[in-house]
Parts: sequence; C-alpha cells; structure tokens
Amino acid sequence: MVESKKVITTVFIALVLDLLAFTIPLPLFPRLTAWYLVRDSSPSSLLSRLLALSRSWRATLLSFSSQADVASKLLDDKKNWDVVLLGGAMGSLFSFCQCLISPWLGRLSDKYGRKRILLITMSGNIISAAIWIQSTSFASFLLSRLVGGLSEGNVQLSTAIISDVTTSATRSKSLAVVGIAFSICFTLGPSLGAYFASRPVPLPSSEDRLNIYALPATISLVLLFIETTFLAFRLPETRGYVKKEEAPDGTAMSGESEDRTSKQSVEDRLHKLAGIGRLHGLFLLFFSGAEFTLTFLTYDLFGASNMQNGRLLSYIGILAAMLQARHVRPSLSRLGELRVASFGILSCVIGLSLLSILPSQFVLASPTLSISALYAAATCLAYTSATVVTGLTAAAASCCDESHDQLKRGRALGGFRSRGQLGRAIGPLLASSIYWVQGPTVAYTTLAACLAGVLIWSRKDMEGRG
Repeated sequence: MVESKKVITTVFIALVLDLLAFTIPLPLFPRLTAWYLVRDSSPSSLLSRLLALSRSWRATLLSFSSQADVASKLLDDKKNWDVVLLGGAMGSLFSFCQCLISPWLGRLSDKYGRKRILLITMSGNIISAAIWIQSTSFASFLLSRLVGGLSEGNVQLSTAIISDVTTSATRSKSLAVVGIAFSICFTLGPSLGAYFASRPVPLPSSEDRLNIYALPATISLVLLFIETTFLAFRLPETRGYVKKEEAPDGTAMSGESEDRTSKQSVEDRLHKLAGIGRLHGLFLLFFSGAEFTLTFLTYDLFGASNMQNGRLLSYIGILAAMLQARHVRPSLSRLGELRVASFGILSCVIGLSLLSILPSQFVLASPTLSISALYAAATCLAYTSATVVTGLTAAAASCCDESHDQLKRGRALGGFRSRGQLGRAIGPLLASSIYWVQGPTVAYTTLAACLAGVLIWSRKDMEGRG
C-alpha cells in the first residue's frame, strides 16, 4: 500500500510545476494585448471590438463620477487603462471557465477516479500552452485561455486526493501544502515570466510564426509535460483510499478517526458545506478585487515601477508561504479551520482599511509613514492569503462522506471551488469599477466594509449551527 505521505509529496511537487506554468503568463497580459493591437489594428478585429467595449464601459462608469480629477486621470490614454482592464478581464474569463467546469470534474473524478481525470485535464493544459506558443492573433490567444480555463483541474483534484488519503486528524495540516504551493509559485512564477519575456525564441525567422512571448509559453509547456509524466508514473489512484488506511501502529483502522464527522447527519453536513461555500465565494469576491487593484494603487500614489511592484508582491508571497509552513498548519488542527479562516478575514479588513487611508494627504506627506502603512497592509494581506482559502478548503473537505452521493468528495469540492472561482471572476471587475468611479479611498473602504459584514454573518451562521 502506498503511504499517504508519499502521495502528498507527489501532489505537492505536481502542484508547484502546475502553478508555475499558470503564473508565468500573469504579468505579460497587458503588454501581450498591446502587441496584438499593433499587429491587428483593424476596427473589425476581435481585439478592437473588445477594447471599444472596454472604453464604452469606462465612459459609462466615469459618467457617474463626481471627481473631475479622477475622471481626467483615467481618460489619459498614456496609462493604457483599457489594455490593463482587458488583461484583467482575461483573468476573469479563466476563473469563470473554472466556475463552470469544476463541478463536472468533481463528479467525473468520483465516477472514473482522480488520476484518470487529472491526466485528462493535464492534456488540455498542454494543448492550451501549445496554442499560446503559436498564437499570432488575439483570437487564437483567447482560445488558449478558454481551453486552459476549461482544463485546469489540478488544484481541485489535488485537494480531493489529499482528502482521500488523510484522516480528520491530519487532513487540515496536509491540505496546507496546497496553500504553500500557491504562495511559492505566485512569488516565483511572475518573475520567471518577466525574465523569459525579454528573451527571444532561439529559432530563426520565428517572429511571424510564433507569439512574441513564445519562450515563456514554451517554458510553461515543458513544465506541464514534466508534471504530466511525473503524475502518470508516481501518482496512485486514491478514490476510496481512506477506507483501507492503516493506523500508525500498523493495525487496520475501523473508521474511528472519522466518527466525529459521521455522527453529524447528512442534512447537517450539507447545510454546513453550503455555508462554507457561500463564505468562500463572498470572501474571494472582495479579496480578489483588492488583489487586482493593489498595483493600480501603488502606481497612482507612488509611481511604482514594475520592479517595485514585483518586490511588494514577492514580499506578500514569501511571507504567506512562511506563515503557511510555520503557523497555519499547526493552527488548523489546534484552533479549527473556520476560526483560522475568520482570523484571516479580520486581517484582510484591517489591511484594506490601511489601504483606504493611504491616499490621504497626512499619510502621503511622510514617505516613511506611507511606505510603512503600505507594507503593514501587505502584511495583513499575506496573512489573509495564508489562512482563509486553506482553512475553508479544509473545513469543506471535512464535510465530505463517500458513503452518500450528495457528499461524495469530488462532487462536493467541485461545487465548493466553483463558488470561489465565480467570486474571482466578478471581483476584479467590481473593485476596479468602484476604484475608477470613486477613487481608492472609497473602493477600499467599501471592500473592507463588505468583508466585515461577511465576517459577522459567517460567525453568526456558524454559531447558529453549533
């Protein structure tokens, strides 16, 4: 029998490879869109029509703004707001595709096995990267994103696999490796993408046949090939694995580790799972908007360069990874998944409140105070990144029960992820709309107030169930 620790190690390595491939293109979207615009400036092209739609949406938003200085600033074509917005919309499109496909992937993995469905989704990711390499038109790049969004199942299925091979006593701590992989890759991946973006593909006469960022795309393709091969040879099928798990002393387990969960009725667990899913979606609705607009804020207030923004995001990623490894993993079992998640939401409220006061003249008048406030907010956001999604995912996994159809692990976690991805799809568009119309102070105050309301509601909801 394969040891659960070996399975978790295999999943972690595969996740790092997968998320590196996913994060490499993230910083390239705005410049990539500008490159397509130069190549195809025809008013009838798909890109031109989408940019016209973006300008129309921005003009509509600004018509509601009473701040002339904000409107004037946003109408400055030199800042390429429409190109940046379209880059963010492509990220939202990816998340929306994930929202649609996640429940289906969960059901299929329950029926046909985790490994088989995971390898099928990996083939879709490989096709997506191959299309990107050769996408010399915006339409073909959009096709690459669609294929990738409908194929990406690694995170969701990895969560199900870890839940398969762990007991209630070890599950939360083990699921924290997913968050660690995210923190590591969202720190390294964009930097790798920016590094390889400045280097041409070592092939003669490739400019007209390949994408301008064909080298980063090729790096992503290679990582995905390595990941697929690694999974094919190292990952066992884990569906139903927990039923055969052995205790530390080598004796067969009788399921006592799951007694606490099994004593709850199916209706209670379904109700709890639905509540956790709603909390997940609402949290990501507001948190993803804050993430998306953070670099807008630093550019507006401090004129931050790409390097300075990269340093800020790396600080958040590295700190989140350290918190995941040293604080979150032991805290999940000691304090409980939902309590840890609630602490993370509270930290986000504090961080957004700090961001809301950054534009004030009192803070901006002192460079030391303004930078200190920015990094204090970044520290709060790092704690949020380390705790909330990991805690909620572990709590959702604890509700699953393979003996009941409505609580089958793949299906349940697929629905849970779907709600979160819907929040990620809408959040950036919502937050940037408020930011552009009313400015950063109103935007971050609104996001903080909404998250505070979510936190109060979630605590009352959990107390009501208790």
